[in-house]
Amino acid sequence: MLNMSIPWWELVARSGLVYVFLIVIIRISGKRQIGQLAPFDLVLLLVLSNAVQNSMNGGDNSLAGGLISATTLIALNYLVGFATFKSKRIEAIVEGRPQLIIHNGKLYKDVMARMHLTDHELQSALRQAGCTCVDDVHSAVLENNGVLSVTRRKVLADAD
Repeated sequence: MLNMSIPWWELVARSGLVYVFLIVIIRISGKRQIGQLAPFDLVLLLVLSNAVQNSMNGGDNSLAGGLISATTLIALNYLVGFATFKSKRIEAIVEGRPQLIIHNGKLYKDVMARMHLTDHELQSALRQAGCTCVDDVHSAVLENNGVLSVTRRKVLADAD
């Protein structure tokens, strides 16, 4: 149960490398993927976690090995969170920056394409904000967590 087949430092190194690899891969996949998990995205995350398990434990299925790997992942997650809190540059690298999709009724299709945001997803967010079309929008921002924040334009009262 506690007899490990590989050294503890190898478990730490393997877990660390897998953690960094997954952050990079998830970051490359885009913001939308993080905030709006479709069923196939959830399946991907589950299969991905199973796929990297063996690369982390190196065949060591001991209790101690699992605890060392888990502790390493939690520690790295804490350190990344602390680093992104302290440094705006690291935050931008790890989490990205919000992206302006609509400003004063002008839709930025190039940003939508770069962020892999579909027209259907945009229209859904606009409807949720009570907007019937892009012209009703003051700003729409794709946040770091994948949520689309929509601010309506102010309607001026008719002057009689």
